[in-house]
Amino acid sequence: MVVILATAWVVTRITRRAFRRLRVYAVDAINRRGDSSHVELQKRAATISTSMRKLVNTLIWIIAAVMSLTELNFHVEPVLAGLGVAGLAVGLGAQTLIKDWLGGLFLLIEDQIRIGDWVKINNVSGEVTELNIRTTVLRGESGAVHIIPNGTITALANYTRDYSYYIFQTTLAHGADAIKALEILENTAAEIVAEDRFKPVILAPLEIMGVDKLSERGATLRARIKTLPSQADLVGRELNLRVKERFDAAGIGFPPPPP
Repeated sequence: MVVILATAWVVTRITRRAFRRLRVYAVDAINRRGDSSHVELQKRAATISTSMRKLVNTLIWIIAAVMSLTELNFHVEPVLAGLGVAGLAVGLGAQTLIKDWLGGLFLLIEDQIRIGDWVKINNVSGEVTELNIRTTVLRGESGAVHIIPNGTITALANYTRDYSYYIFQTTLAHGADAIKALEILENTAAEIVAEDRFKPVILAPLEIMGVDKLSERGATLRARIKTLPSQADLVGRELNLRVKERFDAAGIGFPPPPP
């Protein structure tokens, strides 16, 4: 029995060192994917490694306790049989819960999303307001709160990691002057970039892609502008307003609505 308990103690010491290395790996992995502060990274990694270490240590000591009772000639077989049946029932019922925990664990380790990010998860869009080990909570544009189990996340798009793009797209009538429209678009964007209230949030000038496609309705113009995270819509709305006013003034028309 003493040998069994001593072995369990040694194994727990080994796992402690292993999880220290896991903590270092988690910090490096998260640091490669974002610009979080060192303190934030350490806290996230400590939470992950501590939770896993406690779980593994608990299993080790349970096994050691059962083996020690056997050495003291306690008949643990009936107890183990009962626990096995109960454990099987609990395990089958807790599959979804375990899947959610594992999903949340990898979300934290890989730093896929953060609180405050605007994301789209399984076709549900919203701002991340809570990031738990079991669930991710989004608040949609309408104010609706979406609670998504981490184990059900199959598709994730993060629109605010490090920077955002506002995609400008509009369709002109076939008779409109596309070259003039692109010139207006470029000059308007340059004017916005030069203004003091937009300088802190715009990271790069407007990138004009030109006439993206031709269709029966007209010619589609496309461009994009790079901004700080969550600021793309602010810049985009101002760009749309000014471009619309100048298109109207220049007589550049839009196609009629479809029948």
